[in-house]
Amino acid sequence: MTYDFDLFVIGAGSGGIATARRAAEYGAKVGIAEFDRLGGTCVNRGCVPKKLMVYASRFPGIFEEAQGYGWSAVQSSLNWEDMITSVNNEVTRLNGIYQKMLDNSKVQIFQGRAKFIDNHTVEVGETKVTADKILIAVGGTPVRPDIPGIEHALISDALFEMKPQPKRVVILGGGYIGSEFACILHGLGTEVIQVIRQDKILRGFDEDLRTEIQEGMIRHGIRIINNADIVSIEKTDTGVSMMIKNDTEENILADAISLAALGRKPNTDNLGLENTSVKLDQEGMVVVDRYSRTEEENIYALGDCTSKIQLTPVAINEGRAFADTAFGGKSRVMSYENIPTAIFTTPEAATVGLTEAEAIEEHGSDRIKVYRSRFRPMYYTLAGKEEKTLMKLVVNQETDQVLGAHMVGDHAGEIIQGIAIALKMGAKKADFDATVGIHPSSAEEFVTMR
Repeated sequence: MTYDFDLFVIGAGSGGIATARRAAEYGAKVGIAEFDRLGGTCVNRGCVPKKLMVYASRFPGIFEEAQGYGWSAVQSSLNWEDMITSVNNEVTRLNGIYQKMLDNSKVQIFQGRAKFIDNHTVEVGETKVTADKILIAVGGTPVRPDIPGIEHALISDALFEMKPQPKRVVILGGGYIGSEFACILHGLGTEVIQVIRQDKILRGFDEDLRTEIQEGMIRHGIRIINNADIVSIEKTDTGVSMMIKNDTEENILADAISLAALGRKPNTDNLGLENTSVKLDQEGMVVVDRYSRTEEENIYALGDCTSKIQLTPVAINEGRAFADTAFGGKSRVMSYENIPTAIFTTPEAATVGLTEAEAIEEHGSDRIKVYRSRFRPMYYTLAGKEEKTLMKLVVNQETDQVLGAHMVGDHAGEIIQGIAIALKMGAKKADFDATVGIHPSSAEEFVTMR
């Protein structure tokens, strides 16, 4: 049978675009549908604008620290609207780059929401197209939990366009998105209260890492209310009010409440999947095998709409692996072991491999040895600040293999990226010990721990 396209991609986010371009490189005729701006969550409402705002939020600390090195005091103030405009201009520039990349790859773009008519046919607006293979790369969207008045809370997307700057914000949830935004807004001069249901932020990360970040955030001036349930949210003449309950009830007044960290769900609603054999799990995630194939033989899915690890580089790698296999004659699958990730809080953190708890569960406590180093980096000695860096290695004593590496401190993401290569190659603690450190640096602690 002849189809309009060899591959049709639903969703032009990072994973969808990477797949489309790689498949086109192999000579496939490719179409892609997107109802929003090109680039998906990461470029438009996630990684990119967030990281730019992280940079902006850290300048007050740099101005203050410079005085310890002999620089005169800086009297500076933030122009919030200029900052927001600059960030959004950069996002628009990246949208244009994605457009050019797809055009250069001869990928045909369809603007609008796509819906399955059958397993080989997709409708975008009033246009119907057929494809031999179809890829679902629709990403996810923030969850609005069932709380009275939840409609008065903002999703994380709105934080990139909020004008004027809020004086007081409540962040709901303790995941990495909410924790990052709490630090960003605090650094930019907004009073921040973070409300979490657990005892600590960042559930699922290493316990030492969680503790170090939370204590650092509190030390910097962010109020974290833990073990709290949200009772209700109400609109007021001046903003919003929220009733929470832990040991007692407390009413919190703020300019805005953000749902930045109460989870995300897959964007699989109204996709017409009922017209195919594609299966969803209980969370609405598309069920796929290790080749990203769904229950429908010619339909694939990747990225945040599946139950795999939800990170932009993962979606990109999944997409390229699929394209290599389906169109390049190079059968390969995505490896989900030792995937590094960073948390752009202040203090920053990054991690790769197993947490201490995961290592103990998998190998037994008698086989696991943990190496820790906690110190004040040289940078802060003249600045007179008590900022700390934490580094941690989790090692299998029997094999000497390093199972996990975790860091809290400046440039953690940059440092752990290099450490991740070592772990991916199966490095042993002896390999770390045999490596000469770069002195003086914080990173050298990873090769000097005893």
